[in-house]
Amino acid sequence: MSLPLIDALQRHIETLDAQGLRRRRRTVATPCAPWVEVDGRRMLGFNSNDYLGLASHPQVVEALRQGASLYGAGSGGSHLIGGHSRAHAQLEDRLAALMAPHLSQPRALYFCTGYMANLALLSALAAPEPAQAEIFSDALNHASIIDGARLSRARVSVYAHGDLAALEAALAASTARTRIVVSDSVFSMDGDIAPLPALLAACERHGAWLVVDDAHGFGVLGAHGRGALEHFALRSPQLVLMGTLGKAAGVSGAFVAAHETVIEWLVQRARPYIYTTAAPPALAHALLTSVELIAGEEGRARRAHLADLQAQLESMPVRAGWQRLPSDTAIQPLVIGGNAEVLQAAQVLFDQGLWVTAIRAPTVPAGTARLRITLSAAHTAQDVDQLLAALAILAQED
Repeated sequence: MSLPLIDALQRHIETLDAQGLRRRRRTVATPCAPWVEVDGRRMLGFNSNDYLGLASHPQVVEALRQGASLYGAGSGGSHLIGGHSRAHAQLEDRLAALMAPHLSQPRALYFCTGYMANLALLSALAAPEPAQAEIFSDALNHASIIDGARLSRARVSVYAHGDLAALEAALAASTARTRIVVSDSVFSMDGDIAPLPALLAACERHGAWLVVDDAHGFGVLGAHGRGALEHFALRSPQLVLMGTLGKAAGVSGAFVAAHETVIEWLVQRARPYIYTTAAPPALAHALLTSVELIAGEEGRARRAHLADLQAQLESMPVRAGWQRLPSDTAIQPLVIGGNAEVLQAAQVLFDQGLWVTAIRAPTVPAGTARLRITLSAAHTAQDVDQLLAALAILAQED
């Protein structure tokens, strides 16, 4: 029996296969950690965003158990219709206090995911007058920023990655009443850090908001793990921070921190926040423990160990024609080039017991497919040695 709609989709899937662009999932049967059971095999993974190794930390796991005992399995409703728990409120207060050195009259708002936070934030900032708003977005920003900008109905101007002169010229030429510059702090596929001091200076000259997506900086950068704003010692009422809590914080969700008026506006007008069920309070309860670990001595020690592992990876062997992108973060990309080549490289590593993800278009530009190697404070020096040995073999293969 012919099913034209299904057949059309199947042809598109077959095209992805032919282009080496079909994505496939693997199933993990163990907690998030460097050593995991993947599709029935014990593997050493270098592909998670659990940068501080908190996802399986005993104190965080116990806090999650306690949270479920206190609050049950679910919230039961949206934040504005009965689902906003004491755990959510306590977490927001703690995050606001953590970010207080960098924001004026700070308040924080907890979201189910970082993707939802960016949709909510950009659409709400432009919401008073979308026709009079313009969003200036770095060309390598995350998909959630791109989609949030589209949802906003504001004009969107994309500037070349890190091109401060182009951004300055675009801001100067803009006639929008609301101007919003948005950038990742740490770019998730390249591992480089945005020039936030210069971006903030440009925003202050032109009366623009600076929205910083600190998904891959929060918990990792800064002496206290406050992220990119602490890393650069930035403070301004024009700063709006989005940080995720499922990466370095090891649990789930995200938050926006900004001036209290900005947060109140999000509560009133951010549709992805208003019209969704609140995350389970147990997650927020667990995150209170996670945030304390990040800000305390253990967090400091884990960041120091992570820096040591990054230094160890400086000796990564690279085959001619490949490129190791410079990165001072836990994200250490190795650009291979073609889709077939990167898939083959990832499979060679997998066969040696190492799980490293192959990243292809549209996540990265065509022709720049790469192995996205990510480090965690839960890795040991011996783990990194094993990776380096496997990469050496890979670099020598024809």
